[in-house]
Amino acid sequence: MASGFSLKDQLFNRDKVRYLAGLFAAAEAGFNADLFEEQVMAELPALELKQRITLIADVLARHLPGALPEAAPILLKALPPPLDPGKTDDDFGDFIFAPLGEYVAARGAEAHRDLSLDLLEEITQRFSMEWAIRPFLNRWPAEVLARMEQWAGHPSYHVRRLVSEGTRPRLPWGEAVGLDLAEPLPLLDCLHGDGTRYVTRSIANHLNDIAKKDPDLVMDRLQSWQAAGKQQKKELDWMTSHALRGLVKAGHPRAMEMLGYDPGLALEAFIEVPDTVRIGDALDVFCRLEGAAGAPVLVDYILHFQRPGGKASAKVFKLKQAKITGGRLELGKKHKLKGDATTFKLVPGPHRIELMVNGKVRAEAAFELLPEG
Repeated sequence: MASGFSLKDQLFNRDKVRYLAGLFAAAEAGFNADLFEEQVMAELPALELKQRITLIADVLARHLPGALPEAAPILLKALPPPLDPGKTDDDFGDFIFAPLGEYVAARGAEAHRDLSLDLLEEITQRFSMEWAIRPFLNRWPAEVLARMEQWAGHPSYHVRRLVSEGTRPRLPWGEAVGLDLAEPLPLLDCLHGDGTRYVTRSIANHLNDIAKKDPDLVMDRLQSWQAAGKQQKKELDWMTSHALRGLVKAGHPRAMEMLGYDPGLALEAFIEVPDTVRIGDALDVFCRLEGAAGAPVLVDYILHFQRPGGKASAKVFKLKQAKITGGRLELGKKHKLKGDATTFKLVPGPHRIELMVNGKVRAEAAFELLPEG
């Protein structure tokens, strides 16, 4: 993709709209590709990403038969071949197909549930339908979960992933679903032994969402999967670490123990930073740990940033997973303090850094953040 363009322009530009129009024109002789492109592009540039998805779905509805059963054969015929079934990860698909899910949800969630689910099963093999499935989960929870139970054994890993990703509690951009946190877990029980990282990553992300509200529910499930032995140990270890990453940042003792780190480890800890550092420069962080030789440690540091109005905001950063070799471990890092970050603006003033080892704060230091020079 060309540099210098925003994400929404890269995902939905004239070439992409023309490509989609061409697919439908090839599938249906009466489909006016030029008019479709003209109507979309008349409004597209001024809209945000999610609004663009809705716009394309709405314009598509003007060019297809009004009822979903009549439009469905055209939609299916317009789909390109499924994504490469030989891949195992990082094959999200082409974003230009996201409006197809929006179209199906808008016209099928009430009157054409089963047909809509058939369509989403096909479309998700070209682009993930994790957003489009959620209105159906809210309208028909039992029926959609039953269909997902079938999908959990689908030969396409894109369909299997939809089972986990579509039911996530905190899906970015996605409509909230009214499911209880535990309701999708039997589906994840079926999927956790999957041999495709695209699926197991989704499961770990799903568990990480649940852990924000019910940590023990997640850890109990992970332990039951360990006992079941359906997943390779290396992959389940990775899933466990990824699923517990939010709890690790919070220093949750049971999560630390599950990952092999003793929260109560006896050690001496020291952290040092310069007295002052300017915005735009790097903060030199040095720390030293002294404890039992061979003890595994997960070392993070917490920066307490000044915020406008005098309040502070804490952020956790990864430092090292290691062992205390010979009873002593020294670590260092340069933390870039970007002055031009768009998501988090630095404010000059007193700041604090804490050293967290195996989930517990063991040492701290202070420094003054100076204005950019």
